[in-house]
Amino acid sequence: MTPLVAARPDRPTLGIALILLGTAAISVNDMLIKALSGGYPLHQMVFARSVLGLVFTLTLLQYEGGWRALKTRRPGLHLVRGLCLVISNMAFFAALAALPLAEATALFFVAPLFITLLSIPVLGEKVGPLRLSAVAVGFLGVLIMQRPWAGGEELHASRLVLALPLLAALTYAGTMVLTRRLGADMPAAAMAIYTQCIFLVVAVAFYLAAGDGRFAEGQTNESLLFLLRAWVWPEGRDLWLFVGLGFCSGLVGYCLAAAYRAADAATIAPFEYAGLPLAVFWGWAVFGTLPAPVTWVGMALILASGVFVYLRERRRGREVAARRPTRRY
Repeated sequence: MTPLVAARPDRPTLGIALILLGTAAISVNDMLIKALSGGYPLHQMVFARSVLGLVFTLTLLQYEGGWRALKTRRPGLHLVRGLCLVISNMAFFAALAALPLAEATALFFVAPLFITLLSIPVLGEKVGPLRLSAVAVGFLGVLIMQRPWAGGEELHASRLVLALPLLAALTYAGTMVLTRRLGADMPAAAMAIYTQCIFLVVAVAFYLAAGDGRFAEGQTNESLLFLLRAWVWPEGRDLWLFVGLGFCSGLVGYCLAAAYRAADAATIAPFEYAGLPLAVFWGWAVFGTLPAPVTWVGMALILASGVFVYLRERRRGREVAARRPTRRY
């Protein structure tokens, strides 16, 4: 059987630095999108951050082989990877309009648990009872955060909105194997550029279909309004926040791809969990919200199960690149 990941130099210090920088940029990106979600449509933010991110990554590309680095023998895989990331991003960001930042982030962190389950039918792996138990604990945390016993008035948002981060995690899960395959022979900046271009195409399509806001009329669901609201030219402070989105987009796209090319995932993956406390911090510092006690319990179960799966994989000496909760880029 052909190995999934080609051999490459292992630089753990660089990989850890890149993953921490990328995770911090992700948390800032999510905070900015939530802050802007009440006045601008999601596809406008995606367009702005992709344009600015593309400029940033095109600059980096000149230091990683120039234009010839964009050549690929597998354009279909890039397209599938990019579309999965688009679905994951759109679902997660739509959830941010209605959910507290920490809650949406914690629900997304079930991605490695989804991949563990998918590895059975897709990769033909044998998953033992310990890992299956850890997955069950993680999904128990999801169930607690979903609060099936609560009425609609007790929840932050509808059941459909609460499911959006899970959809984001599931669609993102399928991108990790593709990232490792494509990253074996392509610079990180080139991969980020392909992704930004796909985001641009989707954003333009949304604008052509709903950019005038006609589908937002009469809508009361915050997530749908975020998706369908009319474009508004940002002014004052908001304009700089859009610039920040673009910078974060380019930085994240590059850092995540470069981190997993620089070092083994078993070394750098645990540092991605820094995203959860950062989400709690931004939720408190910017939006004045902290998770409810029941949410803390669910978050703890999801976090503990993810860490256990990671430790189990490392102990067994397996490649865990396709099991990490690397975020939506």
